[in-house]
Amino acid sequence: MSEIVLTGANFKSEVLESQIPVLVDFWATWCPPCRALAPVIEEIAKSRTDIKVGKVNVDEQPALAAEYGIEAIPTLIVFKGGKAVNRGMGFMPRDQVEALL
Repeated sequence: MSEIVLTGANFKSEVLESQIPVLVDFWATWCPPCRALAPVIEEIAKSRTDIKVGKVNVDEQPALAAEYGIEAIPTLIVFKGGKAVNRGMGFMPRDQVEALL
């Protein structure tokens, strides 16, 4: 699967109502650690069929960032059954990102 661009309009249907776990990457274009993490997130999205991977651009979706208490980026949040169950901040190698799942 490829990454899903998440917005206020599709967050509920793609994340909160998802039947499978969702890894959400809160990021911004100007953020160097976000750019470093992007290939890791893309690789996970392409190789894992048991999860969804979504990205929230915090500059374009400030309300979503505020709703989930994003104070630093990149922040990864894992949602299962419509609830945030785990989170990590900053650049992480793939094994650490997958450990969140």
